Amino acid sequence: MRFIGFIFGLMLIGTSCKKEVTNFSELDIYTQEQQIRWNKLLTKVMVEDIFTPPVCSRIYAYPHIAAYEVLATADEGMLSFAGTLKDFNSIPTPAADQEIYLPLASMTAFANAAKPLVFTPEKIDEAEADYYEQIKAIGISESIFKHSVAYGKKVADHIVDWSNKDGYLERTALSQYVLSEEEGMWKPTPPDYMPAIEPHWNTMRPFLLKSAGQFSPNTPTDFSTNKNSKFYQEAMVVVDAVKNLDEEKTETAKFWDCNPNVSHTKGHLMFFDQKISPGGHWMSIAGIASKKKNLSTGQTARIFALTSITLADAFISCWDEKYRSSLIRPETYINENIDPDWKPILQTPPFPEHTSGHSVISSAAAEMLTHLLGDNFAFTDSSEVDYGLPIREFTSFRNAAEEAAISRLYGGIHYMPAIEYGVEQGKKVGFYMIETLKKH
Repeated sequence: MRFIGFIFGLMLIGTSCKKEVTNFSELDIYTQEQQIRWNKLLTKVMVEDIFTPPVCSRIYAYPHIAAYEVLATADEGMLSFAGTLKDFNSIPTPAADQEIYLPLASMTAFANAAKPLVFTPEKIDEAEADYYEQIKAIGISESIFKHSVAYGKKVADHIVDWSNKDGYLERTALSQYVLSEEEGMWKPTPPDYMPAIEPHWNTMRPFLLKSAGQFSPNTPTDFSTNKNSKFYQEAMVVVDAVKNLDEEKTETAKFWDCNPNVSHTKGHLMFFDQKISPGGHWMSIAGIASKKKNLSTGQTARIFALTSITLADAFISCWDEKYRSSLIRPETYINENIDPDWKPILQTPPFPEHTSGHSVISSAAAEMLTHLLGDNFAFTDSSEVDYGLPIREFTSFRNAAEEAAISRLYGGIHYMPAIEYGVEQGKKVGFYMIETLKKH
């Protein structure tokens, strides 16, 4: 089956008509729905390429900024991010004597900004080519098509050049994470005992934050193996939470798992279950909310861009603390000090404990979406349906973020301080992004 059939099933106007169309209202097929589908395509590529959660947040941000910037050239209500995002200069302007169909240019910019960020750009190439063929089938002016695509690629080149200077390429040359023998420090966890992922993510250039440590959270509880200590009791809270799970709490934990690469072992065979990332879940929510609100193309691009920027900086903030405190995970502590046979409901991700990533990024995204679309915005979250999980209903974005945060306790992968302090950290990031971007 052609990939276009799943991702880009379009309702085209007059596909049998071969007239040359120059009236852009007849060509409005890069609608809100198509923006949502392009975001889903990018998610699908990332899931299959198995990118880590922090890297996924970066991959979402640049293409959505590219798409937004193109549309902003002709919409007075959409301000460019130039001069606001770090080191980001104005995109090239279209030639004065060339007619540009901006939705087509915006899609082209999105696709071509995304390709250098993923491992399998061929999937984006295929979707892009099919999209172009359907545009041409309507009868769009050859010159408008040519100029629109060329302009989109020119903007993409500008965005890619900017992205290449954010520290992502340089981080691979940094030293590997060295495990500490000090008591209470993070150790790799079962079943795969994978090495720590992205220990230098705090060296990435933030989009808006002044520094990775701008909103450093409260430090974790002092480590202790004493049964009367606060740390031991926090571990027991995790033990008891998993022990006393009911069906609802179990479903909550699984719904918000968002582990991009869960491993399973059967005998001598190992296979992996690929899922959406935490950031991908919130980008999906952004699309769901935009569709429910019936936003315009430009408004939807704004939602996606602002949400992705917020998520990216929230990950940088969270990862900065993770490798500063480098705290032992509940699974390791409980196995070593309480019950050697205890297991969490969810597979413990391969990075330190404090703070909870989902708590940070969910709180940040929820604040941004609440700012953009309002509080008490009820929605049906179908983000995990493609990964075998049912829909869930939420009364607001904050309601969803609160559930995402506490799901880490139900799953047995975080102590409560990581969750509570993570929520506070995420809200601070979200509030800062809102205040800094309030004119956009």
